[in-house]
Parts: sequence; C-alpha cells; structure tokens
Amino acid sequence: MSQHLNAARDVLSLEIKGLEALRDSLDGEVDRMVSLLAATRGKIVATGMGKSGHVARKIAATLASTGAPAIFVHPGEASHGDLGIIAREDCVLALSKSGETPELGDLLSFARRFSVPVAAITAGRASTLAKAASARLILPEATEACDETRAPTTSTTMMMAAGDALAVALLRHRGFTATDFHGFHPRGNLGAALRRVRDLMHGPEALPIVIDSASVTDAVAAMTRGGFGCVGVVDAGGALEGIVTDGDLRRAFNRTSDSDPVSAIMTRAPKTVTPETLAGEALGLLARGKITALFVVEDSKPVGLLHVHDCLSTGVL
Repeated sequence: MSQHLNAARDVLSLEIKGLEALRDSLDGEVDRMVSLLAATRGKIVATGMGKSGHVARKIAATLASTGAPAIFVHPGEASHGDLGIIAREDCVLALSKSGETPELGDLLSFARRFSVPVAAITAGRASTLAKAASARLILPEATEACDETRAPTTSTTMMMAAGDALAVALLRHRGFTATDFHGFHPRGNLGAALRRVRDLMHGPEALPIVIDSASVTDAVAAMTRGGFGCVGVVDAGGALEGIVTDGDLRRAFNRTSDSDPVSAIMTRAPKTVTPETLAGEALGLLARGKITALFVVEDSKPVGLLHVHDCLSTGVL
C-alpha cells in the first residue's frame, strides 16, 4: 500500500472521528439554534473568515435552497459598508473555530447595538463569539487532519456537517417538502427529478389504446401509429386492463393468430404511475422493471404515457 493511500485514509479516519465526536456532543443547544433560526422573520446572515467563511457561504446556500432565506456576508466587507445588509429582523449565523476572529468584531458589535440575534458555531466555548451568541453549537475537541500545519481540516468538516444538520432540522421543523424544494431547483438534474409525471407525459390525444375485444392485428396497427413500442388495452368502461409491448408480440409469435383477441397476449395489471408521481420515481420504476414506457392513470383510466426518453431528454437521472 502506497504512503499516499495511507495518508489519504488517515485523513478520512481523523475526520470521521471528528464527526462522530460532534454527533455525540450534540445536546439541547441544537433545539435552541433551530428555534432561533426558525423564528427569524428576515434572513439568516451567515458569516465567517477564511476557511470558516467558505463553509458559511455553503451553509447559506443550503439554507436558501431549503426554504430559509439566507445570504453570506464577508466580515471584512461588513466593516466597509456591508453591515447595511443586516436588518433588525435578521439573524446572524457566525462561524469561527477559535471564536476570537478579529474581523467579526464590528459585525458582532452591530448585531448587539441593534438587537440582532446571533447563533454561533465555534470550538471556543468561552470565546467572545460564544458569549455574544443567543444560541451556540460548540465543536468538540478533535485532531486536525493536517497535523504538520494544523490547517483547518477536521474542524471545517465538522462545521460543514453541523450546518447541514441545522439546515435539515430546520426544514423538517418548517414542514418543507420535495415540492417546495423543486420550486427552488427548477433546473438541473435534481430539479428535473423532482418534476411531476404530468409535466413530461404525452397526453390523451397521443395514447395508443385498443379495447380488449380488439384483434391482435388492430393492436399492432395502434402500436405502430403510436410510436412508443406498446399499446394499452382497456375494458368497456375505459379502465386499463393490460399492455402489449414489442416483447409480448415476439413471445406470442407462432402461438396466436392475427385474428385472436389482444387480451390473449397482453400483460395484465401493468406497472403504472399517476400524474403526480415524481419523475425521478417514475424513471426508477422504468429502470427496475427494465421497461421503456408507463401508462399514466387516474381512477384506473389511462390519461397519459411516459416514455423513458421523456425522462432522459429532460435531465431526469
């Protein structure tokens, strides 16, 4: 085993230990922090210097994407005019390993002057930042993975994880759903997967459908016109009874005649989805079933058809 591989594994082992220590150290202060963030009528202003600042920027992005208005303010820029971004109804979420970062001083003084609540993530239990905060998440002692320089590694990993934990706890507190999430992610693979089948399906006018008394010949003709490689079979009341695919036709070759009823070769009780099914869930059903199309039903009646290409062409993965 190479020394580089050993070094990489040692780093991950130390950071895992840090995360385990963080998990075990969490207490009722988490409730205080989530309650404080949830009660914020304005926005959450995340801030930090150096590596802590990079983590704070990511936490702000995660909060904003999960329904909690949040921005990042650089503490240095705050001292040169950006303090005006912070309003009385906001909450400051400040990150600093030591809790004694000088650049945070003006921002904390501003928050104190205008009664803006402060939440802190820090390892300095008795630090200036911890004392200024209304709620605080104290990072446990942990060895930095870069022992040679003590550069922030394990500590920033813990900060990042703590931010994720707070964001998820906050969204659950607020009852934030996948539908809400899609509203903030209309594009990209994640947004596409959270779209609904109704947004992607082919409508009733495009459906290849035959009644169960139709002949195999009629079914083949309808399948050819549809261009989806399948045809739905409905009963006299319009309810979906089955489906015939190219594979069903091949398996029925030499076993049936063209004049036989399509019900003799159809696959009964086919897999279906509803218009409200998530696109990602529908694609999973297609993949697991090794099929290329799903009929979309409401009250057992087909109202649309979703083809695997409809998913892939819009970025659903």
